[in-house]
Amino acid sequence: MTNPKIIVLDDDPTGSQTVHSCLLLTRWDVETLRIGLADESPIFFILTNTRALTPEEATAVTREVCRNLKVALAEEGITDFLVVSRSDSTLRGHYPIETDAIAEELGSFDAHFLTPAFFEGGRFTRDSIHYLMVNGVATPVHETEFARDSVFGYHHSYLPDYVAEKTQGKIPASQVERFVLDDIRSGSLDRLMQLQDNRCGVVDAETQADLDRFAADLREAASHGKRFLFRSAASLLTSLANLGSQPIAAEAMSQYVRGGKPGAVIVGSHVKKTTQQLECLLQEPNTVGIEIDVSHLLDDSPTQRDTLLKTTLDKIDTAHQNSKTPVIYTSRQELTFPDTETRLQFGAAVSALLMDIVRALPEDIGFLISKGGITSNDVLSTGLALPTARLLGQILAGCSVVRTPDDHPRFPNLPVVLFPGNVGDETGLATVYRRFCKL
Repeated sequence: MTNPKIIVLDDDPTGSQTVHSCLLLTRWDVETLRIGLADESPIFFILTNTRALTPEEATAVTREVCRNLKVALAEEGITDFLVVSRSDSTLRGHYPIETDAIAEELGSFDAHFLTPAFFEGGRFTRDSIHYLMVNGVATPVHETEFARDSVFGYHHSYLPDYVAEKTQGKIPASQVERFVLDDIRSGSLDRLMQLQDNRCGVVDAETQADLDRFAADLREAASHGKRFLFRSAASLLTSLANLGSQPIAAEAMSQYVRGGKPGAVIVGSHVKKTTQQLECLLQEPNTVGIEIDVSHLLDDSPTQRDTLLKTTLDKIDTAHQNSKTPVIYTSRQELTFPDTETRLQFGAAVSALLMDIVRALPEDIGFLISKGGITSNDVLSTGLALPTARLLGQILAGCSVVRTPDDHPRFPNLPVVLFPGNVGDETGLATVYRRFCKL
């Protein structure tokens, strides 16, 4: 049985949160894709950041990636591969837009599977119902704040109904193949071999062992010529890649901190968990909170923006000179917008300001922590302008650490944490900070 190359189109940069020692690509020209395909790791990630885009933009980016990928695969002589459309484990994102585009460009696939389980974040699927652990209680995800997302909201935790809702009935719930726990644990190879015509399947998983078994069956079916596409959270990638333990323990990541210097923290995520984590972090020694009132960006005034940027950078420099770690965070109040497009445009304006801040951080900071999926993507691709980055591993369950190359023009060998908005308990940010600072 062969081991196919696993190609992940990641709609924000946090899908690598359960693996290590692989490449993250922030660009998708043919030459950069060939770097990922030629890398010795069995898996690599293409950070498309489509969750921050409109449906039309997400479709265009996905198609562009796939068209370039076809060329790169041919030039590298690779015919054995799996494609994963990695997205949020709380079911937010451009489904089925992205999987449809991938299927049209790279098809034909025999099936596409929804595998949203993410165990490190307390998300699992039982009887085709997707759950999130909330204060120790298994809660159907449609009852959580994520289902009320103003861009990617939904009404169903029962995945066949979710599929029918998101495809607007194009795929009826009755036509969705359900792989429940008994199926997974007893073996699914025979069923997998029968699938065709890009059939939609939804997959239960309560433990990593469930996905290990399913992944083994998938690889076996693929070795017999079956072609599968995945709409997945991160935990399936652990099973598909089968990388083993990361080389550097989470508790030992402080060895990457540059010169024992204080770092910087950028917080863009607005979910409730992030706000709770921020409050805990600001109680840690040698941290200084710097709030950015993003409401000043609403009137689109260049003067107001310039003033906001200069004031923020002055506060950061003062904190750093005093050997403190500045914690730069966007104001927490929820703003309202007339439509989705306006909200996305405002989000882009906020991100652009944050990236101007990243580029102007003191050159000798010891580490950088980026909180929020879209924020983290922008830090890598725009703030640090990295075409590729090597993933070291996880500093906290679900929180990746990458390091800039030694020839980076401003921040060589800087360890950067990609911390998703809805991962970790209330002390998560503080724990990462303490591990870097050896507190």
